[in-house]
Amino acid sequence: MANEAFERRAAEARRQWSLERSGDPPLVLVGTATCGRSAGALATLAAIREEAARRSIDLRIVEVGCLGHCYAEPLVVVYARGAEPVCYSRVTPGIGTAIVRRHVAGGEPVVEHLLGALGPSELFPSLADLPRYGGETRKLLARAGLIEPTRLVDALANGTWSGLARALDLGPERVIEEVRRAGLRGLGGAGFPTWRKWSAARAAPADVRYVVCNADEGDPGAFMDRTLLESDPHRVLEGMAIAAFAVGAVEGFVYVRAEYPLAARRVREAIEIATREGILGERLLGVGPPFRIQVDEGAGAFVCGESSALLYSLEGKRGMPRVRPPRSVERGLWGRPTVLNNVKTFAAAATVLAEGADAWASVGTGTSRGTAIFALAGKVVGTGLVEVPLGTTLRQIVFQIGGGVPRGRRFKAALIGGPSGGCLPEATLDLPVDFDSLAAAGGMLGSGGLIVLDEDDCMVEVARYFLEFTQRESCGKCTFCRIGTRHMLDLLRRITEGNGSLEDLDRLETLAEEVRDGSLCNLGATAPNPVRTTLRWFRDEYVAHVTEKRCPAKVCRALIRFRIDPDRCAKGCEICVRSCPVQCIDNDPHTRKKIIDPERCVRCGACQAACPPEYDAVARLSPRDTPAPGESRREGGTP
Repeated sequence: MANEAFERRAAEARRQWSLERSGDPPLVLVGTATCGRSAGALATLAAIREEAARRSIDLRIVEVGCLGHCYAEPLVVVYARGAEPVCYSRVTPGIGTAIVRRHVAGGEPVVEHLLGALGPSELFPSLADLPRYGGETRKLLARAGLIEPTRLVDALANGTWSGLARALDLGPERVIEEVRRAGLRGLGGAGFPTWRKWSAARAAPADVRYVVCNADEGDPGAFMDRTLLESDPHRVLEGMAIAAFAVGAVEGFVYVRAEYPLAARRVREAIEIATREGILGERLLGVGPPFRIQVDEGAGAFVCGESSALLYSLEGKRGMPRVRPPRSVERGLWGRPTVLNNVKTFAAAATVLAEGADAWASVGTGTSRGTAIFALAGKVVGTGLVEVPLGTTLRQIVFQIGGGVPRGRRFKAALIGGPSGGCLPEATLDLPVDFDSLAAAGGMLGSGGLIVLDEDDCMVEVARYFLEFTQRESCGKCTFCRIGTRHMLDLLRRITEGNGSLEDLDRLETLAEEVRDGSLCNLGATAPNPVRTTLRWFRDEYVAHVTEKRCPAKVCRALIRFRIDPDRCAKGCEICVRSCPVQCIDNDPHTRKKIIDPERCVRCGACQAACPPEYDAVARLSPRDTPAPGESRREGGTP
């Protein structure tokens, strides 16, 4: 049996893993995923290595992936002798040196930089007890940031590939039944029942079938797929192998965007290791059918996230959607039945087979079972990744887990589902985040991007910004998407510039429905979502733009002006003058205080951003506002 041979191998990996985590010799984990690198993790890693070498300390230093606490990067975890592991946040090279000197060598944790402990401790809280982790249920991200991503010992010791061993013992039909009982739906956004897709591909008559992993994560602010590939690639490959066994495929592809070089490299390394160790390749786990995987890099076209466009791109053609039917499970890659799932869906499939269908189905709500990963971004304290049961409310995600809106600002909306998602207002904070509830509110789960907006954001400008992105990414194949989104964008620009009318709002709604119903693929069908939802929930802001020629949030450049309060302006300070890109700020000849020439001002907001908080002398006003003497409050948000 596959399970018996595999368990002996996994038991040895667990024994080795346990010895390494004992802290003798000390072990230091440094998060070097993309988020960590952007915060300076590689410099921190180098400093830790140099200090250990300088002091001749017997220390094992390992690069790991992302814990999800992106707001606190770079992160370093220390396993030292006789103590529970602890996690440090915002570790600069200097702090890294201090960690080696004081904690590793001296046994004294650098308390002021601790994020929390990874195990129970009398001195430090467990990460699971921190607000950032308290509401999470980590299944897909359970090992992210805690294992060496491509190392097979780490994967085996933490349960990876055990789902494949169980699948080989169950057989293809029972594997599909297990996925059905779990209630697993596609986590790339569509929410289609995974078992139906696999069953249809298996039933399709063909001598060759393919499995494709969609890692073309193009949504602005979304990085869940990238994190899984960089932090736990063996888990994703295992899910692909399980799908291949279930449907009878012998070849698979990971389609990853070229902007993810680290993810592509780590997946390739994991494939090479798994193949060399007999897990993939000629026989799955040495006893199953053959399955080989290769990595293909896409050029970064947003439309290639759509299944048929992605498959065309894999074939070397221009990435454009095609008319369906037939579906890809009937005629996909090179005309053969193809299972195409998202990175998260394959990782979830591996979890389902490893833990059992009941464990996955016990989490979630209604027809939305299991967990979902969200990339928290925007106006929220704890930016990064969170994994919660489907059905968790927006309020729990944003305030309990994410820490709420910074600087005491008021929550205004959440854009959920990426640029094709919907903007949901404060009134929907207690809405369960699942496939069906979001659809009823005009939103969508999408890829899992969740951008928090506060009172300083203009919802008309938000709609214009995201429609501009999807319009630019349109492949141009169908008229509704190519021309309809362009007309919608023109209307939004007219409104934000103060030239709109109430009739334009009616035109926007009509166009949104026509583009949604007439587009060939989901890029066009969902592109109007930010416009439709902002018109539904924030129509008063549109009306203010067109009837009062006023932007309530004081964001739209054509509808604002800046003024320097002479009572607060610091005499002789030149900070705003140096910040102005068009040199429109001069000295008042009588007071030597600063004044802005409204004719030359381009309303960029650089002067307001540069003005020191202790002066707070630059006010953002509507054109018709008459500032009272001494008025100095900063009104509105960053342009």
